[in-house]
Amino acid sequence: MFRCFLRSKIHLATVTESNLAYEGSITIDSNYMEMVGILPYEQVMISNMNNGERFETYVIPGKPGSREFCLNGPTARKGAVGDRIIIFSYCWIDDHEKMKSFKPVIIKLDDKNKPV
Repeated sequence: MFRCFLRSKIHLATVTESNLAYEGSITIDSNYMEMVGILPYEQVMISNMNNGERFETYVIPGKPGSREFCLNGPTARKGAVGDRIIIFSYCWIDDHEKMKSFKPVIIKLDDKNKPV
């Protein structure tokens, strides 16, 4: 039996830009993507702490070291610059032994998008 697990999480990122005139997605500093193992164009779920919105989109790599989290296209309507968001990625595991020892990768950010 397959079960869905939290694979990684970027906790309390601050939205740095909102770009409605884009096809759609979230741009994330590629350093953070690497830290948590999120790949370009991977699906993620996002929860906005400021307005309660919860939505899915895909990730576009941003400039390394930029600390950017940009809501693009229709997702720009789900939050505003300065909002705090949580980004979740999930995986499916079918091996019961792996389930017992599985641990997600989680990074927490301050209000300047620096890891704490």
